[in-house]
Amino acid sequence: MKLEAKELRKTFGETEILHGISFEVESGRALGLLGRNGAGKTTTIRILMDVFHANSGEILLDGKKFKPRSHQIGYLPEERGLYPKKTVIEQMVYLARLRGMNPIRAMENARRWLARLEVSEYETRKLETLSKGNQQKVQLAATLVCDPEIVILDEPFSGLDPVNSQILKDVVSELIEQNKLVIFSSHQMNYVEEFCEGIAIINHGEIVLSGDLSEIKKEFGRDCLTLSAENYTPSALAEVCRQSCGSLFEVRDIKKRYLVIKSLPGVTKKQIMNGLCATDIDIAHFGIYEPSLNDIFVASAGDEETGQDEKKEAADEKGAAVK
Repeated sequence: MKLEAKELRKTFGETEILHGISFEVESGRALGLLGRNGAGKTTTIRILMDVFHANSGEILLDGKKFKPRSHQIGYLPEERGLYPKKTVIEQMVYLARLRGMNPIRAMENARRWLARLEVSEYETRKLETLSKGNQQKVQLAATLVCDPEIVILDEPFSGLDPVNSQILKDVVSELIEQNKLVIFSSHQMNYVEEFCEGIAIINHGEIVLSGDLSEIKKEFGRDCLTLSAENYTPSALAEVCRQSCGSLFEVRDIKKRYLVIKSLPGVTKKQIMNGLCATDIDIAHFGIYEPSLNDIFVASAGDEETGQDEKKEAADEKGAAVK
């Protein structure tokens, strides 16, 4: 399957929240849908789920208009939505039946997923009596109980310790291997890097960067190198480099243990090395820079105005819900 969002625009009142969002994701290739709080991720997901209607644009599945009610979709929202005073198994079966399963299959699927996520022992307990991490695993089990074709996970690792995070990582990997269509949203960039081949970064209601993550990393890190020294801290090394090698490269970033430097046009790595060797810098490391997704995200969406967007989006969505 191939899901395509094309030029989605959404307005609340007189305020346009989404300004022509476009991205695509295919089965077996998870998409990281990223953005700071208030950037428009939740609104985009709610349009995909048919909770909101876009003012313009379209969503296609395999080239045809996407009708969410015709497909099994598993959605794990960032704001948890289970019933705290109901038992775990009771609401799991209820949710499965709401999605069209008969009672026997609903019970089988509920117990299978509770066992897979190692929370079977809590099936007769009320949800509110469980720890935050176990509530999160029950929420994920409820997301997957209907055997969805499309899985949307919004901050799925919230509240999980390292052991439970590994269980969830295994489950997400299995979903991708089973050729599910997976959209993954998280601020924990290490998980996005682990699962997602493609990314789409939303900032102020617009896609500011999208595509294959490996290609984006390659382009983002083009002509960049890492440099550290035995006799200088990174900040002191940066100053020395600016004074002694400013005609060869610029200091792009100062990390905790090294610098990221970018060669100037026409300058080779060999020329940079020769220039460094002509200084008193005792080189500890000199190599190719591979940017992290966190670096790419900060560079693409690291401005300071998104906090206002968060308040605006939340207020406008609240107003829409009241209406």
